[in-house]
Amino acid sequence: MRSHPRLPHRSRHLETALAAAATAVLLLLAGCTPAPPPPGSGTDADLGAYLGQEPDWAGCEDTATSAADAELFANPALECASVEVPLDYDEPEGERAHIALMRLPATGETEGSLLIDPGGPGGSGTNFVASTLPLWQAGPVAERFDIVGFDPRGIGSSTPALDCYTDEEYDAGDVPRFGAVYDITSAEQSVELAERCTDGSGGVANLVNAGSTNVVRDMDVMREVLGDEKLTYLGYSYGSELGAMYAATYPEKVRAIVLDGAVAPDLTASGFRVSSFAGLQARFDDLAALCAESPDCVLGPDPATANDRLHEIVQPLVETPAATADSREVSVWDAYLGISGGLYSEAKWPEVISALTALEAGNADGMLALRDAFYARTADGAYGTDFDTNIAVRCMDSPRLTPEEQTALAREIGEVAPMFDLDVFTAGSYHSECEAWPAPPTRDEPWLAGVEGLPETLVVSVTGDPVTPHEGGIAMAQALGGSLLTVDGKQHGAYLLGGSECVDDVVDAYLLDLESPPADARCSL
Repeated sequence: MRSHPRLPHRSRHLETALAAAATAVLLLLAGCTPAPPPPGSGTDADLGAYLGQEPDWAGCEDTATSAADAELFANPALECASVEVPLDYDEPEGERAHIALMRLPATGETEGSLLIDPGGPGGSGTNFVASTLPLWQAGPVAERFDIVGFDPRGIGSSTPALDCYTDEEYDAGDVPRFGAVYDITSAEQSVELAERCTDGSGGVANLVNAGSTNVVRDMDVMREVLGDEKLTYLGYSYGSELGAMYAATYPEKVRAIVLDGAVAPDLTASGFRVSSFAGLQARFDDLAALCAESPDCVLGPDPATANDRLHEIVQPLVETPAATADSREVSVWDAYLGISGGLYSEAKWPEVISALTALEAGNADGMLALRDAFYARTADGAYGTDFDTNIAVRCMDSPRLTPEEQTALAREIGEVAPMFDLDVFTAGSYHSECEAWPAPPTRDEPWLAGVEGLPETLVVSVTGDPVTPHEGGIAMAQALGGSLLTVDGKQHGAYLLGGSECVDDVVDAYLLDLESPPADARCSL
C-alpha cells in the first residue's frame, strides 16, 4: 500500500525537485561510470589557505542563474556562499575554482552540516535544496543540522563554467543527441565536440579538471570550511558515487553517508549502462501493461507487442520532427528522452501514455513537455540540468571505448531494451563522445574497492528503480560494509521524494542518531 506523504500536497517546487532528480539519473546513461582514486599529489598540508576560509553567508539572489531559480532562491530562509578550491590539486598555488553553496540553517542548535548532491553529473545541489525546502522544514533533520547543497564544478553559479552549447542550440537539437549512445558517428564529430567544449569552457585546464576525483576533494574542503570534523552526506544517483568515493578516500573523516539510488560499484561503465537500459525496458513493460487495461490503449491490447507499437508511433519523427504549438519541434531523440524521463516514477506513467496518444494523433505538445521536464527546461528557455558538464565529468572519469566497442554497446542496448531498437539508435557505427578529449581519463575500473575502516553507512535502494537497479544498491551496501534499506516501488529516489514516512523515518534516524536499520529493513512507496 502506498504510504501517505508528510505534506498535504505536492508544491510546484517539489514537482521541480522530483523532475530534477529523475533527470539526474538519466544523465548517468549519457556517460560512463567513474572510478575513485587516491588523492593527488597536493596534500592537505598544501591546502591551508583553502581550509581556513570562512564562508560569507548572505542572501541567494546572486546565486541564481535563471529566472526560475531567482524565484526559488529569493526565500529568506536560505543563505548562500562560495568556497574557493584549487582548480588543479596538483597545483594548489595556481588558479582557483569557486563552489556555490546554499544552506538552510538549523532551526535549533546546530550539530553540523548535511552536505547534499542530487546527482548527474549536471545536477544542482543549490536548486535541489531550494526546491525541496518545504520537506526539509517539515522534517526533523533541519532542526539539528544545516542543510547544505552544493553545485559541483561547472554547474549553476560555480566557476569555471563548462559550456559546449547554448540553450538555444539545445532547443534546436544542434547538439550531440542521445539515444542508446550519442549520435557521434565520426572522428571529426568527436574532435568538434572537444574543441567546442574547450573553447566554451575557457581552456583545457578548466575542462579537464572537472572530473569526480576533484569533486571529491572539493567535498573535503567544504567539510572543513563548514566546520565539520567529519562528513554527514546525502547523495542521490551519481551523488552516490561521490559519497562512496569520498568514503574510500577519507574513511576516517566520515560520520554518516546516505546513498539513495546507488550506482552499482561492481560493474564496468558499459555493464552499468546496459543494466540501466534493461531497467528502463522493465518499467516500459510495466507501463504497457497498465496501458493495456484501457480498451483504447495507444500501445495496443497486448503488452508483448508494445515495443513494435512504440516504433510505429515514433518512426515518422526520424525523418520529419513534429511541430508544436510554440513553434519548436520534437525529434525522435526528444521523444525518447521524454518517454524515458516519464518512466522514472510510476506516478508519471499516465502522462507518457497521454503524450504518446496525442503524438500519434499529430499533437506533439505533451511529448515536448516531457522532454523539457527531462532537461529541467524552464518557461524562459533556461536549461536547469547541465549536459555539457555531464560530458566533461564523464570524459575525465572513465576509460574510453573504441569505435568498435561503442558500436557493439549500441547493439547490445538494442537487445536488452528493444524499445530503443530503432536503426537510428543502434544500427550505425559510433564513436565515443570522449574520443578526442584533450586529456586522458584519470581513473580505471572498477571504481570502488578495498574500503576499510569505514563507519556504518546506509544505502537506500528501490526494487523497481528504472536506471540504478536494486542489484546495484545491494552491491554498494556490501562494498561499503553498510546497511541496506530495501524499498518496494517503481521510482528513482526514495528519501523525501517518495512520499514514504517509512523511508523518511529510517533515514532520519540514521542521519540524526546514527541508528542503522535491521538487516531485513523494508519499506514501500
